Amino acid sequence: MGWYVQDKLKLNSILEKFLNNKTKRIYKEVNGIIVPHAGYEFSGGVAGEAYSFLKAKRVLILAPNHYDYFKGVLAHNERYWQTPLGKVNIIESDFKKMNLKQEHSIDNQIPFLQKIGVKGILPLSVGNVNLKEAKEIADKIKDFDGKFIVSSDLSHFNNKEKANLLDKRTIEIIENLEENYEKIDACGIYPLIILMQLCKIKGWKPKLLRYKTSGDITGDFSSVVGYASFVF
Repeated sequence: MGWYVQDKLKLNSILEKFLNNKTKRIYKEVNGIIVPHAGYEFSGGVAGEAYSFLKAKRVLILAPNHYDYFKGVLAHNERYWQTPLGKVNIIESDFKKMNLKQEHSIDNQIPFLQKIGVKGILPLSVGNVNLKEAKEIADKIKDFDGKFIVSSDLSHFNNKEKANLLDKRTIEIIENLEENYEKIDACGIYPLIILMQLCKIKGWKPKLLRYKTSGDITGDFSSVVGYASFVF
């Protein structure tokens, strides 16, 4: 697994650095966050800023699936999720289940959650959903007793100028809870659609914290991936 280091002490040190990357902003109540899921060297700092604002013991994760094709939502079929930092309990649900451990869009979030003291997680892998199904899923999870995480990177493999334009449009759609979803350029489009419906139900408003691209790390801006973090 190459998404983050597997040495416990090194991972702890990296997470502490990312979590201390917070800007001096104040939010009265953070109900959840949107974070990227690339390798920590690329998007860990962007994700860490959002996690630094999150206080929770229980979280529900909405993440895209990169490895299987299915419709709807699937939960994890084991009782806990393990990382180099130990085990975290899986919250039981009545969603259909499969083994999601290989899904990095979920796994990359777990060490951050462990580091901030989360004790229980409900990881949900989101397949293809239409707007009607997204509204139904949002209605089903709206009373979850905890906070919400949406895992998504933005546009992939464009030059810097095009990526900035595409990502700016996606960020505006998310912040304004617009329903022109066909203009969202993000691998987590289906989790994002569910999240936006949930925000409408709950009266929440997403706010951008940080935006970067992989080029800001590699120095190569000819083909970049966009990363953004939000609180809502």
